[in-house]
Amino acid sequence: MNFASYQVPYPVDDRYSKRVAYFSMEFAVHQPLKIYSGGLGFLSGSHLRSAYELRQNLIGIGILWKYGYYDQARNQDQSLQVTWMEKIYSFLEDTGIKFSITIHEHPVWVKVMYLPPTTFNSAPLFLMTTDIPENDYISQTITHRLYDANVSTKVAQFILLGAGGAKLLEEIGFDPEVYHLNEAHGVSAAFYLYQKFNKNREEVRKRLVFTTHTPEEAGNEKHDIYLCAKMSYFSGLSIDEVKELTGIKDDQFNHSLAALRFARIANGVSKLHGEVSREMWSKYEDICPILSVTNAQNWRYWSDKALYQARESGDDAKFDDRKKWMKKRAFEIVADQTGKWFDPNVFTIVWARRFAGYKRAGLIASDRERFEALLNNKKYPVQIIWAGKPYPVDYPAISEFNHLVHLSKSYKNVAVLIGYELALSKRLKQSADCWLNNPRVPREASGTSGMTAAMNGAVNFSTNDGWIPEFVHHGNNGFVVPPIDYDKVTVQEQDQY
Repeated sequence: MNFASYQVPYPVDDRYSKRVAYFSMEFAVHQPLKIYSGGLGFLSGSHLRSAYELRQNLIGIGILWKYGYYDQARNQDQSLQVTWMEKIYSFLEDTGIKFSITIHEHPVWVKVMYLPPTTFNSAPLFLMTTDIPENDYISQTITHRLYDANVSTKVAQFILLGAGGAKLLEEIGFDPEVYHLNEAHGVSAAFYLYQKFNKNREEVRKRLVFTTHTPEEAGNEKHDIYLCAKMSYFSGLSIDEVKELTGIKDDQFNHSLAALRFARIANGVSKLHGEVSREMWSKYEDICPILSVTNAQNWRYWSDKALYQARESGDDAKFDDRKKWMKKRAFEIVADQTGKWFDPNVFTIVWARRFAGYKRAGLIASDRERFEALLNNKKYPVQIIWAGKPYPVDYPAISEFNHLVHLSKSYKNVAVLIGYELALSKRLKQSADCWLNNPRVPREASGTSGMTAAMNGAVNFSTNDGWIPEFVHHGNNGFVVPPIDYDKVTVQEQDQY
């Protein structure tokens, strides 16, 4: 393939002819390509699949993580063990493209790999790596671990995604009409483009759009502006110029605020999140409009087609048989990992997603007496499965995971699984009768796991957060914890409610 003047290698639908470059730190396209951590990647992966199905003129820009996010293993006592293993992908094509960008005032060489659309039925994806012999070891480590805990390395990763991605587009001759930043990790592209267009901010603004995923200002990425400048984040602009451009008054560079000031339009990822975001950023001047575009997941990838056929034909017995078969298949994984043999005829509750404090994985077990009563109810027996990856240095989340592991040892109908990636996620959604989702309101921007669980016959049981208010009709297609005035209660009171 000729990468010198790249065009998407399929006929583009006239409705979607606008050239779009979609920047994301992670893409969960398919299980074999382990360059994702959680919901952000699940969204971008489904985005690429749907763009391919719709024949959109869109390409993905990402990073080829040598060790991925991390590999979830177990210690001898079954607690979480974080391991990193080199990933090798023979299905990626070497484009032959190498170029250099400036990081920490030094040239860093970038090699570009390519995921063709026909491999996984997804829009074209270009992946950058610095793990090549032309670079010193420190530069090579930029693309080793997704969301590296070292601050300087993380800033370098952001430079690579944004400024590096913008330069990559020049290398392949793909001139986007839209640069879409999926989160603010790639906002260094805005400074690169600002220089490219002779410091004409409007030329950048008319091309840049931004999807924000974080419903709390404190959760948005911020770094010392002097560190960012030293790392060459601003494409040669002085700190004074950056502050004037972004309106940032202090010495903390706010990536999301910069994106909101460079973009012509932004979106939150659910109706509620859009409202929260508009309120959260309203105190800042000169930001772009923030709309609501609710996240989604690709139906062809996630749904069980036989289950849908049974539903559409009105064959309840066939539907039940298919659901039980999917549960039995998933329970083989449970047995393999934990030695527990779950019954496909028993009501199964699943909590599976990224482990983070606000998601409250262990909330259902916090009242031990009630938890015991639930598990030991002979009339209405249940089984509970937990799965998910904490961030590898989020020690409170790791502690919660390990607490549930040790708790599960006391019950034959409770299991905690490792290896929560696309394949296991799909199996657990197929096995769930009830998909449990209980984040603190309004901390969940969208949450897409319940969407794909619903595609596989699971009923959502959730707090009224993220996308849930737009989908669940309480008592009809799901169950919602009755809302309270969350602004007037403490975190502890929320957890006891």
